[in-house]
Amino acid sequence: QVRLVESGGGTVRTGGSLRLSCAVSGVSISRWNIGWFRQTPGKQRELVASISTTNTLYYENSETGRFTISKDNAKNSVFLQINSLKPADTGLYYCNLLRFGDGIEPWGQGTQVTVSS
Repeated sequence: QVRLVESGGGTVRTGGSLRLSCAVSGVSISRWNIGWFRQTPGKQRELVASISTTNTLYYENSETGRFTISKDNAKNSVFLQINSLKPADTGLYYCNLLRFGDGIEPWGQGTQVTVSS
């Protein structure tokens, strides 16, 4: 069974940086496109970045330049570097395998990012 464990979140001040990590077990990430999603109160969970099996990168428009997604197939892990954090980045961040543009069940617990002004 697929298991996704996100970590690396925290509370930072505006302008700071965080590196989120996602440890995947149960499948080889080399065979999947992987995405990072953000959930904020009152909004639908949204895809903010993804990396394909061939390392093609995608970023939600407003995040290009501040977000960097990467992966380590040998460690079966995916990462999201977020620089120049701003309060609008606050939310619960999840990683997941992508199928038809969305994540698959079950989702992990996510990692909370809180940016204070």
